[in-house]
Amino acid sequence: MGARIAGALLAGLMTGCAGAPSTPPEPPVREAPAPAPPPSAPDNSDPRPALPPAKAPAASKPPAAPAAVPRKPEVAARKPEAAPPVAVKPEGSPPLDLEALEQRLKETNAIGLMTKLSLKNQVDDLLEQFRDYYQGRLKTTLAELRQLYELLLMKTLSLLQDGDPALAKAINGSREAIWAILSDRDKFSKLP
Repeated sequence: MGARIAGALLAGLMTGCAGAPSTPPEPPVREAPAPAPPPSAPDNSDPRPALPPAKAPAASKPPAAPAAVPRKPEVAARKPEAAPPVAVKPEGSPPLDLEALEQRLKETNAIGLMTKLSLKNQVDDLLEQFRDYYQGRLKTTLAELRQLYELLLMKTLSLLQDGDPALAKAINGSREAIWAILSDRDKFSKLP
């Protein structure tokens, strides 16, 4: 019996190594043993000794399928990679215009008066850097200005997130729209 199993495994390995397509093995079919006849009550009228019940002939079992050996997928057989996820704009209100954003920041109770003044000064400084950049007076790159913009935006969001989450969400939703104005010379020049 052990030699038969070892032979089946060896045949499966050879089949897998030869490059033949492997199919998943079918589970071996096990037949239920034949039910034993019910024990008969001893019949005292028959003087012959009772014979043990005859065993049913063993059902022939189909040969065991060779064990499948998992193979590494070949380079050509790889599935194509899924397309990268597409950025989805968060649902909600449309991006704010700058005047509405400024007004809501002035009216919010989430940050104190001194913090509001500090933020206003930082916004004014950033806008001045953009003016200098577009007029050639500031030797920096747009990428560096983007970093300053993102830092100021993150600071503002962190101040608002607990006290005025609706305004924080609106500002975060307007992030790219505001950047599109700041990073475009023509749009920036039309700012008040």
